[in-house]
This record gives sequence, C-alpha cells and structure tokens, in this order.
Amino acid sequence: MSANYEWMNDPALAEIDKAKLNFLGELFVKSSSVNINNQKEMLSFLMSLSKLSRENNISFTKNDINLIISVLKKYSSPDDISKMQQISSFFHYQ
Repeated sequence: MSANYEWMNDPALAEIDKAKLNFLGELFVKSSSVNINNQKEMLSFLMSLSKLSRENNISFTKNDINLIISVLKKYSSPDDISKMQQISSFFHYQ
C-alpha cells in the first residue's frame, strides 16, 4: 500500500471511527516491510497486530472490514489488492 492515505477520507467511511482509521494507517506503515510470502514473518506480524489492537481497544466488525476493504480497493494498485487478499486469507470470518 502506498503512502497515499486519500482513502481515509472517502465518504463511504464517514461512519467508521477515526481511531480505527488511524490504526489502519499505522498498520499499513508497519506492514510495508512484511514479506507476506514468509509464513513465520507473517505470523509474527499478525500476532503483534493483535496485541496492538487489544492495547488500543480497537476492533472491527465484519461490516467494518468489508467496507474498508472495498474502499481500499478503489485506491490500490493490482499488486496491493493481491497483498490484501493474501493477508485476508489468514482470517476466517464466520
């Protein structure tokens, strides 16, 4: 994901808490150095993400996640979309 955070101002995200969007902005900065093809590195990143979200009392509903991903796709390159899909494959939404 590029450093362009224009997506955070998309009108579709008006109902998403700004703290959640800021958290995602930080996540993108941290994730830029993660090799998503390295399972050990990816697991370490996801565990630190989980800890950080608990420490900041940040959680996302399934609807939040679907909305955010749909908005991100509008602002992302095909490579970024592929990375998002790989990362999201680690999660199973019921």
